[in-house]
Amino acid sequence: MTNTGMFFRMLLSAVFRRRSRAVMAVVASLVGAATLSCLAMICIAVPQQMNQEMRAYGANLIVTPLADSENGKSGIDDAMVEHTTEMVSAKGSEKHATYRYENVRVNAAPYVMAGVNPAQVRNLNHHWVVDGSWPSAGKVLVGRDVADAMGLKVGGSITIGYRASDNAASSGQASQSGTDGTDGTAQSGTDGTSDGQTSSGSTGAQQTQNGHVSSDIMDTSGTEFRVAGIVDTGGSEDSIIYALAGDVDKLTGSTRGVDVIEYSSGASDLTALVNSINDMTSMHVKAQQVTKITASDTRVITMLQTLFWIVSLVVLVFTLVGVGTTISSIVSQRRNEIGLRKALGASSHAIGVEFYVESAVYGLLGGLLGTATGYGMARWLCATVFERSIGFNWWLAVVSVVFSALVAVVASIPPVHRATRIDPAVVLREE
Repeated sequence: MTNTGMFFRMLLSAVFRRRSRAVMAVVASLVGAATLSCLAMICIAVPQQMNQEMRAYGANLIVTPLADSENGKSGIDDAMVEHTTEMVSAKGSEKHATYRYENVRVNAAPYVMAGVNPAQVRNLNHHWVVDGSWPSAGKVLVGRDVADAMGLKVGGSITIGYRASDNAASSGQASQSGTDGTDGTAQSGTDGTSDGQTSSGSTGAQQTQNGHVSSDIMDTSGTEFRVAGIVDTGGSEDSIIYALAGDVDKLTGSTRGVDVIEYSSGASDLTALVNSINDMTSMHVKAQQVTKITASDTRVITMLQTLFWIVSLVVLVFTLVGVGTTISSIVSQRRNEIGLRKALGASSHAIGVEFYVESAVYGLLGGLLGTATGYGMARWLCATVFERSIGFNWWLAVVSVVFSALVAVVASIPPVHRATRIDPAVVLREE
């Protein structure tokens, strides 16, 4: 029999002769591997899924023209929209929608109208609840607040008037919609559009003749549109009228760039992306994060990661203690055997290797069983707690098994070191 064959025969004999101790070592590794693999699978899969779902609730990044630039009056042209989108997509997946805002009148009351691409807006804002259909040629989508104020129904008509004077004073203000203007962040992609309404109202209120409201203010003429649908978001979007960008061009009699680009970006470092856009001063645009999306997303992910590291540290300590205690017990039981083998010429290195391999075997068995158990626990937790499904992560499973073997070997270092220092003369004298 070769030396290798004899080595594995002795190893198997040692394992099966002390099955209870071997089971304890395997169980210790199993518990550690199950807990760590379960938490790791959850902390990897759940944040990714939550990030995707968070992105369905609107933009986490908006780009607006600088107020003091030419873009502040003419908007962001198609070339700059394409260039900005390329910068965002280079850092990760992205979805975007563009908006052109204009102050309009409906029955002499001031409102904000947005020229959009319905496909883009629908793809970006899955949380919008639309009663009816999205805007099309000659048809508009009105916010719930507008519909309630005007008594509008799906299929009804609405007359929208445009006055250049309503937009002259607020030119460029719409481009700052959704921003607070102080900390480089935004609360919502369209929250600031209500400011445009106030501007329009105050501008119109100043148009008087001899202390009386001018006939222009009370003019209810305009272009008639059909109400394709009513949108309910629970936010400031409910006070806006949405139409095709082409219909807004026809209504205003002019074509210009957009006021806001909203992005749902999958970039790992959104702050760095914002800074890279803002550093390109030649673009004459300003990028900002939407804090209500990014803050909640980051908070949940940070909590999961913190939980993972705390529990992982505790489990690692218990695994080291469990495996180390078991190997110490095995060394104590085999003390006489080790002394006899050293008296017959076995080296400390050979004895140490045998114990290390034995510990690695316990770790591998515990890692295999623990990883399978951890995956089952992860699936159950994701289904019951997070209401999500989770797939099997092969590379994480391999890492879990290998890590379990390494932990078992590390835990066995102190007892193996004591085993290699056993004096055969002392042991044999005791016999």
